[in-house]
Formats: sequence, structure tokens, C-alpha cells
Amino acid sequence: MASPRNEGFLTQDQREKLRIAVQNAETLSLASPRSPTGGSTSALLQQYEQQQQRPAAASAAARGGGGGVRHVRRAHSGKTIKVKKDGAGGKGTWGKLIDTDTDACLDRNDPNYDSDEEPYELVEAPVSTPVDDYKKSVVPIIEEYFSTGDVKLAASDLKELGYDDFHHYFVKKLVSMAMDRHDKEKEMASVLLSSLYGDVINSTQIRLGFVMLLEAVDDLAVDILDVVDVLALFIARAVVDDILPPAFLSREKVSLSESSKGMQVVQIAEKSYLSAPHHAELLERRWGGSTNTTVDAVKRRITDLLKEYIKNGDTAEACRCIRELAVPFFHHEVVKRALTLGMESPTADALIVKLLKEASEECLISSSQMMKGFSRVVDSLDDLSLDIPSAKSQFQTLVSKAVSEGWLDSSFIHLGANGDAQDDEHRKLRRYKREAVSMIHEYFLSDDVPELIRSLKELGSPEYNPIFIKKLITIAMDRKNSEKEMASVLLSSLCMELFSTEDIVKGFIMLLESAEDTALDILDASDELGLFLARAVIDDVLAPLNLDEISSNLPPNCSGAETLNMARSLSSARHGGERLLRCWGGGTGWAVEDTKDKIAKLLEEYESGGDVGEACNCIRELHMPFFNHEVVKKALVMAMEKKTERILDLLQECFGEGIITINQMTKGFTRVRDGLDDLALDIPDAREKFMSYVEHANKSGWLLPSFSVAMSA
Repeated sequence: MASPRNEGFLTQDQREKLRIAVQNAETLSLASPRSPTGGSTSALLQQYEQQQQRPAAASAAARGGGGGVRHVRRAHSGKTIKVKKDGAGGKGTWGKLIDTDTDACLDRNDPNYDSDEEPYELVEAPVSTPVDDYKKSVVPIIEEYFSTGDVKLAASDLKELGYDDFHHYFVKKLVSMAMDRHDKEKEMASVLLSSLYGDVINSTQIRLGFVMLLEAVDDLAVDILDVVDVLALFIARAVVDDILPPAFLSREKVSLSESSKGMQVVQIAEKSYLSAPHHAELLERRWGGSTNTTVDAVKRRITDLLKEYIKNGDTAEACRCIRELAVPFFHHEVVKRALTLGMESPTADALIVKLLKEASEECLISSSQMMKGFSRVVDSLDDLSLDIPSAKSQFQTLVSKAVSEGWLDSSFIHLGANGDAQDDEHRKLRRYKREAVSMIHEYFLSDDVPELIRSLKELGSPEYNPIFIKKLITIAMDRKNSEKEMASVLLSSLCMELFSTEDIVKGFIMLLESAEDTALDILDASDELGLFLARAVIDDVLAPLNLDEISSNLPPNCSGAETLNMARSLSSARHGGERLLRCWGGGTGWAVEDTKDKIAKLLEEYESGGDVGEACNCIRELHMPFFNHEVVKKALVMAMEKKTERILDLLQECFGEGIITINQMTKGFTRVRDGLDDLALDIPDAREKFMSYVEHANKSGWLLPSFSVAMSA
């Protein structure tokens, strides 16, 4: 047994520690590429135990030979190798238990893998500028605003960004995002810009934002096809909302290229939108109105703000509330309700005068809106007098004060100012208008022309015939195409039965004079009125020369001149009548050749023994009164060919019932007269027969006097 002092002796506790250390070393060596593949823990311990069990003699001999050789190990080859004193080993040795001198390779599949042990690699990251941060931050603000419509929240979020000098990027982003969305978002964008102006975004930032948009139009056009027109609308709306000065357009013309889309935007905004009559009202309503509230809701808000003003007398606050309504085209309602409240409460009279004067001097309520408001009160004075006996005298006092102080145009004339005679005339006119509107609505439901003509005759007042025409066409313009067609048919019938050409000319003059006001309620009123004028020419209700007469009676700078030019072009175009019929559906919308065939068949059926009443119904059901001259022509030719006068009885019946007008009858005879030479080839006595028909027509009053003069010449 070895001596306890033997250097190789290990206690049981030391042996256990060695075993644990060796096991830990094996675990580490498995993860190292330099780990030996042939060794194992059991083999290592066995080798160590063998060394400890060597004979004591060998150990003593080693000591007797001058001391043992320290740090000597034998390789598997049997060679003796000196190793480092720190026990790290050398070539062919195990090395330290934890070898820190070699590069470790991390295995990502190892259960003990820790990513923090990976060597760090520096990656170059882009540097974010304040402008980039601002651009990224405004996008969610805009998206949230489009979702909630909360102007105050958007303003608060924009202020919190803290980059006041970058707000022109917000203007550009807001408008460019809205242009690619629905009308609702476009209107919301305009409202937001108007609300932020002054408090959050100054005028310079607004201007720079739109300048950037003009410069980027070519790029925006790739994704937004109608960007030119939409951006022109935004700029025009900004000018109307007073957040862009009108001079902005002229300044930008200088800097933009003539061939650029930006120049097109400026030109459209200036010429198409800002030069149109009542452009402010039209632009406010182009995308649905600033608040999309109903008329009744606006009226309630007007009433509430006026009552509040009468209580506190704060004129500045009342003007601010009127401005916040954002309905400048409806300010006449403010005037009307203010005047009514002033007459209902004499103590509020002075306050109302002060408010209206202040609103006029600040250009908050325009002179035209002021005039219109006073005119509406005139129309309701009779009803007001039932509740306010002194309404007329109070109103007259208000008018005198307004004119003397300069906030009501002196051209305003109260219809009741010149005595009871004019007051009676006014009541009579109002009664006629009510009756006329009622008859027109009933006609659109029944389509009964004779009944309407009978009602008009019973109503009397032929001096108001032009007013009936104005009411008829104005109501029809705001209805469907079927009602527009019915209005034209009725106008043609009235021309024959009841109304003179002078009445119709005056009616259209009144329509053209009020076209700008009508356009506030009917956006395409100008185009619709042009179609009615052209259709009247085609139906022989008006002669082409009557259009010149209407033009000469219009006031200077009237927008009706363009409508007249449109009517001339439509009526003089090739196949103008057929196209005008189809634009409103024209009953059945048949082609001309189909209509000619139907006319020929119904005349043949009548000539072979048909009923005259049935034939008249068939002609009426064609719904082509402007083409009835074809019925006259074919009837006369058939009478010549068949040598029968029975067909003339049909023409007499149609003329008597107003189905074929005198103009259409004359036009049919004229067409036969112009084709007599060709007819004579097949009908030798065509000229003699035609002259006998003309004589019969003159006796029956079918033809215009001008036709007889032309025949005698």
C-alpha cells in the first residue's frame, strides 16, 4: 500500500471532485472542433488509476535518481513530451479543462446556445431627419381625421408635433391623400384646411403646400387620372374660403411652364371655377357641402343663434356664428329670419338692424343675399300680417333705414310701397303662382293636356302666361327626363291652343334672367334650359329668329347668352330633332325610319276603313309632336295616290284636337310643295290636287298666312 505521503495519493473526496471535473470537460470538448474523438471518461479514469497503482519501488527509484521528472506525459506513440508548466499540454495532449486559447465556434442548434455570445457586427443605419419624421407622423393624423372627422383632435395632434415650419408638407399630404378618395374626404380636407388656417397653419405654409402640389402634378397624375381637375377645385375652394389669395394664381403662372400640368390646373381654377356666376356657392356645394346637414338643420341653427344674440346683444359673437355656418349661399335665410324676429319683438328691432349692418359692412352677408332676404320677407308679408298687424309698416321702416344707412341697395322696391293697388296686384300674382304650381304637379301625375288647358282657361289672367312657362320649365328641370319630355309636349300644345309666341318669348327671357339663381338649386340648369330652348325651336314653338329677339332683351353680362348659343347649335345640327328627343327618352326613342313606317301603317289602316278617333290616338302615342309634319306630308301624298278625300278628315280632326299644330301643318304642306316635281312623275295631276288641298286648308285655318303669300309669289 502506498504511503500516505505519496504525491500521487488522492483521498476519496478528491477522487470524486476529479470525476466531476472530467465529466464537465467532456461536455465542453464535445462542442469543440478540436475535441479528441477516441477518448472517454471511463478510459481516462482507468488510465489514472493504473498510474496510481505502480510499484512503490518504481516510485522510490525515481526519487533516488535525483527526484521525479515533473510535468512529464507520454503520448500514445510512447514518446515523452515536455508540456507547459501551467498544464495546458502541447501537441497530442488534452489541454486545459477549459481551453481559452482557441477560437470557439457556436452551434445554433445547441440547447445551451445563447445569442448574446455571438460576435457583434456593426451595421450602418440610415439617419432619420426631422422632415422625414414629420412626414411619417402626419399620415396617421390624416387617416384618423378621415375616420372620425374630429377637427379639434387633428389640430391638437398637429400642434403636438412641434414642427411649425414643416406644415406645408402637411398641406400637400392632406390634399394628395384626399384627391385619391371620395367626395366626402375631399370636402373634409377643405374644411380642415379652413379650420387650421391662422390658428395652426399660417398663410405662408398654406401657399407653399399648394405650390408643392402644383409642382408634383405630373407625378400625381400617374395614380390619379383626374388630378388636374380635382386640384383645380381644391385651389378654387381655397380661394373662396379665403385661405389662399386670388393673386396666388397670377403669381404661379409666371413660375410654371406653359406645357406643364400645373399650368393647366391654374387655368382651369381661374377660368372654369372662379369665373363662373355664383362660383362661391357652387364650389361650397361641389363635394356635398361643408357640413352635409339638411336645410332644416341649418334653419334651426340660424334661429338659435339669432335668439341667443337677442338675449346677449353680442354682435361679434353672432357674426362669428354666422360665419361658422359655412353656407354663404344661404345667408338670405339669416336676413329673412332676423327681420321676422325684429318685427315680432319691437325691443329687438335695434339689435337686428345693428347685426345686419355689421354683417354687411364686414362683407359677411353679400348685397345680393341681403336683397334676396328682404324680397323673401315681402313675399310673406300677408301671412305675417295675420300675427303681426303692424308688419307692413314695420317692414317699410326697416327698408327705409337700411337704404339710408347703405347696407341695402337703393334699387330695392317694396311691392306694397305704392298703395293698395299694387298690394292687390301682388296678392293676385301670388294666387296665380300657387294655382299654376298645383296644376303643373297634377299634370305630371295625369299627363292630361286637355284638362290642364281647360284649368288654365278657367283661371284666367292671360297676362301671367309667361310666369306659367317659367314655373313649368323650372319644375321640370328639377325632375326626371319623363317630366322634362312632358313639359316640352305641353309647351307645344299650349302654343297652339292658348299661348302666343310673345308669351313664350317672355317666359324664356324670365328663365334666362333668373338662370344664375336657379343654378343654386339645379347645378346643370344652364344645360337643361338650353335643351328646352332648342326643343322649342324643333317643335316650332319658337322660330330661330325668336332666339335673336330673346338675346336682344337680356341684360348686359347675362349668363343666358351662352345658353342661347348652345340652343342655336343644338337646333341647327343635322338630325337635331331626333337627338333632342332621345336626350330625354322621347317616349319610345324610336329611330326616324321606324317612325315613318308606323305613320304609313296607321294612315293605311285608317284609309281602309279605320276609326278617326283611333288614328288620332295612334298619332298621339308616337310622342313625337315635332315630327307631325311627316304625318301631314304622308297623308297628302296618300290622298293624291288613292284619289280620296277621306284622309283630309283625319287632318281636320288632328288639327281640331291640337295634336298637329299650325306650324307642323304648314311645314308638312311646304314639304309636299317642294317635292311636287318628283310627285308629278308618278301622279300627273299632283299639282292640281295639291292646290285644291291648299284651298281647303286655308278655309279651315290650318296654314300660316306666310304660306299663302309664298304660294301666290
